[in-house]
Amino acid sequence: MQDPSPKAPPTSSVPNAERQYVLRFISGKYQGGEFPLASDRAVVVGRSSDLDMVLVEDMVSRKHARIAMQADGVWIEDLGSTNGTFVNGEKVKRSRLKEGDRILIGTSILKLVASDGLGDSTDVKRQLENVAAARRTNQTRSMSGSIEEVPLPDLLQLFSTSKKNGVLVVRTEDDVGKIFLRKGEVVFAVINEVEEVPPLKSIYRMLTWSRGQFDLDPPEERTFPSEVSLSVQEILMEGIRHLDEFNRIRAELPSLSARIVLDAPLKPKLRSLTGEELDVLQLVIQYGRLDTVLNKSETTDHDTLEAVLKMIKNGYLRADV
Repeated sequence: MQDPSPKAPPTSSVPNAERQYVLRFISGKYQGGEFPLASDRAVVVGRSSDLDMVLVEDMVSRKHARIAMQADGVWIEDLGSTNGTFVNGEKVKRSRLKEGDRILIGTSILKLVASDGLGDSTDVKRQLENVAAARRTNQTRSMSGSIEEVPLPDLLQLFSTSKKNGVLVVRTEDDVGKIFLRKGEVVFAVINEVEEVPPLKSIYRMLTWSRGQFDLDPPEERTFPSEVSLSVQEILMEGIRHLDEFNRIRAELPSLSARIVLDAPLKPKLRSLTGEELDVLQLVIQYGRLDTVLNKSETTDHDTLEAVLKMIKNGYLRADV
């Protein structure tokens, strides 16, 4: 029998005034700091030194936005700022926030999160300045953070809507990827400065990364061998498809640094392979390492990996461990 009683909303639903929340800086000058929200006081964000949350930078207006706890949740309102206020990549005038929503003001990204306790809100400005002083290493970088906190698709959406210029640099344990932005649009991308890999292939590969640090560096004066012609939305739609397909076969794949060799003596017939699979087989014979095969292949990473995986399963290839 179905329980007719109403269900409690999940914790990620619209916040209510009985819960306590903080705005957590996940990128920008105060990354790692938190600003508690009080039910009896709105927080005004802007460049003016007499405001509650002071963000001193050119892209922030004197009075930029207001964030307030109300009876029906947490609301954010843009105060006629020059460069706008963004929630999850969308420019807003007034919007009710959900737990986990990301807010972009200037070069700071804040996340609304639940708090165990309100904490001390009497000297938040000093606490945030201490956070900024502790992490101040390079003043030329306007934004930085973790792609675990702000995934690359979200970053590209934010930068597209806010028309950012610069170089988005993503560093993992093994690779350094760069995405070049012009007024929010992607014009080029490269991993480990290997320019022979087409920029779209580099972007789609970077979208599979789930761990690493990002920085938005100033624009570079650089000539590109080719430029990306797709919009950010088109890139993300195709990139997410690649990511879903990659995740489907990820567990079966050898390491990208693995050496792949012919499984000799070769028993299955080469005529059973398609032309595209034969091309991949030739690359394996020539280069061996899976990551190099991916770079050299004319097809997408997913199609190349599918071909390698099929040939391993059918006895053409094996991972040399």
